Amino acid sequence: MHRRFPGANVGKRSAKMKATRPLLDECLFAESIRSLVALDSDLADVVQTHGTPPLWVREPGFPTLVYIILEQQVSLASAKAAFERLKAAVNPLTPKHFLKLTDAELLRIGFSRQKTLYTRLLAESLARRFFDLRDLHDLHDDAARKMLVAFKGIGRWTADIYLLSALRRPDIWPTGDLALATAVQEVKHLRQRPSPERLEKLSQPWRPYRAVAARLFWHAYLSKRGQNSAAVSL
Repeated sequence: MHRRFPGANVGKRSAKMKATRPLLDECLFAESIRSLVALDSDLADVVQTHGTPPLWVREPGFPTLVYIILEQQVSLASAKAAFERLKAAVNPLTPKHFLKLTDAELLRIGFSRQKTLYTRLLAESLARRFFDLRDLHDLHDDAARKMLVAFKGIGRWTADIYLLSALRRPDIWPTGDLALATAVQEVKHLRQRPSPERLEKLSQPWRPYRAVAARLFWHAYLSKRGQNSAAVSL
C-alpha cells in the first residue's frame, strides 16, 4: 500500500487558486526600495548608512528547501557547512539520490535525527511524485505556505524563507525570524524585541513590499555586526 503524503493531488486541489504571481526581480526590487525609503525615514537611514541590500535569491527546488531545513535553529555558518558536505556526498542533489544516503551518513554530514526524518519525508514525496514544488509557483502566498507547512518539519519560518528567497514573493514577512525581530528593534528604536504578533502589526505600512523591507532590516542587522551582506546567503 502506498503511503499518502501532504501535497498529493496538488493540481486537482489547487487549480482554482492558481494565478500569475509577481516576481521580485531587480527592477521591482529597486522600485520597491524607493517606495519604502520615501515612506519610512528609518528605512531611509538604513540605505543612507549601509547602502542598498542584496536581492538575496536562491534557486527554487529541493536543494534549497533542504538547505533552509538545515538552517532551522542553527547558525548560518553551521548550516552552510553541512549543506556543502551534502552536495559533496550527493551530486546531483535530487530527492532520489538523497534517499540513498543512510541515517549514519546524514548524521556525519550534519543532520539531526529530526532533520533526517523531515528531509526523508519530503524527498520521498517528491521522488514518488505525490508533490511537485513547481506547483507552488502559481499559488497565492497563503495557499503556497499552507501546502509547505503540511509537511512534517516545515513550519511557517521555513515556508516563509522559501517563498521569500526562492519564489521571490514581494510581500512575505517572516515573523518567526529572530534576526529580523532584532533588526526591527534596533532600526525602529524599540525598547524590546517585538513578538511575532507585534512584528505583524508593525509591518502593515510596508505592504505590498514587506519582503523588501525584511531585506533592508537584515542588511542593517548584518552591517551593524560587521558582516558583508553581499557575502551572506539568505
